[in-house]
Amino acid sequence: MRRFQALAINPWMVLACVMLGAAIGWAAPGAAGPLALVGAVYVDLLTMVVLPFMMSAVIMSLQNLYREGGAARIVQRVVLVFALLALGAALVATAATLLFHPGGGMTDDLRATLGQIVGGDIDHGNMPMYLLTPEPLPPGASGQDILRMLIPSNIFAALANGETLKALVFALLFGFAVGQVPTRLATGLQDALETVYSACQTLTRWINLPLPLILVCMTAGQVARTGVGPLAAMAGFVIGFLAVSVLVIVLALLLVRHRAGGTVGAVAAALREPFALGVATNNSAACMPAMVAAMVERLGFARNRVELLVPLSVALLRAGPVAYFACGSLFIAALYGRALSPADLVLLVVLAALAGFASSGMAGLVTVSLMGAVCTGLSLPFEAAFVLFMAVDPICAMARTAVTVIVDCAAVSLVCARPVQL
Repeated sequence: MRRFQALAINPWMVLACVMLGAAIGWAAPGAAGPLALVGAVYVDLLTMVVLPFMMSAVIMSLQNLYREGGAARIVQRVVLVFALLALGAALVATAATLLFHPGGGMTDDLRATLGQIVGGDIDHGNMPMYLLTPEPLPPGASGQDILRMLIPSNIFAALANGETLKALVFALLFGFAVGQVPTRLATGLQDALETVYSACQTLTRWINLPLPLILVCMTAGQVARTGVGPLAAMAGFVIGFLAVSVLVIVLALLLVRHRAGGTVGAVAAALREPFALGVATNNSAACMPAMVAAMVERLGFARNRVELLVPLSVALLRAGPVAYFACGSLFIAALYGRALSPADLVLLVVLAALAGFASSGMAGLVTVSLMGAVCTGLSLPFEAAFVLFMAVDPICAMARTAVTVIVDCAAVSLVCARPVQL
């Protein structure tokens, strides 16, 4: 069973299934069209697990931070560093994506086809919008609207409506509050959260068991409706996101070098193992032992702080998804030919950072699905474009994990005291 699970989520298996589905949809569009329903049900199942998984992971991480000896003294610095790095990653990704403009340079025919794909998903109730037809832009969001978008007046209503960002804000505030509760009173909640967390992990593994078949059905149904041409447009997005990832990693290495001393080459050599593991495994949690060894043995940071901060940063600071959400949202906006105002770009940076925190503990296609929360805040549809991002996710997942691992190391270096230079 474990071998089958590993095979089902293997990036190359995902890519092979997407290609097979595209071939079926192109060769037999009449038979492949109804298969799109399988994909819609699968996305709903993934979304079902997101909120309980995210809330249990965030609250547990913050509660554990308070329980560690001496950890309460660094809470403010942790919050500040994590927030600044998440916003910084979103800002750099937004600026670089605007510079690279991966959604530009497409022909009018391809742009019109992609516009119908993104805006014509009847199953999800999106308003039809076409790239070649002028449409009035939605009014800009005011400060009051942004606050109401983030602050839940009723957490149960937010959970019932699937409002991920509101649920995340509640989880962060609740996690800080639980950290102040005496251990004898909070133990029951900790056990319940661990149960929810483990159950959601198990449920996700079950949902992913038929993933190869589901990918074939999703891609076949999409290609039967649109053809294979639109997938070629994603090449620009992949190249743009890889360029953004390299830029973010270089900036993170400069931060580590500033805190640890030495040269950039020496810092890069010290972090080579966690970087390679991130690219190979697409799992930042699997990189934690290598991250601890690199930060303590090669860069000289204090072990007691590093061993506390590395798991916390891996759980909460998800710079890779933050950069991915910013790039993907701008790519969808470019497909519409919609120019975002400065206020929209500020909102994009904030929403991408918050959605990155919401991706705690998630990987693969579940992470991709969270881009919908950012697009909703910008009045951009996402559900119909899910299959396009899914087709190239094996490559993007490698870059997302590598960015997360290196930026997490930078966060640890900023929170820890500078190592003593001998």
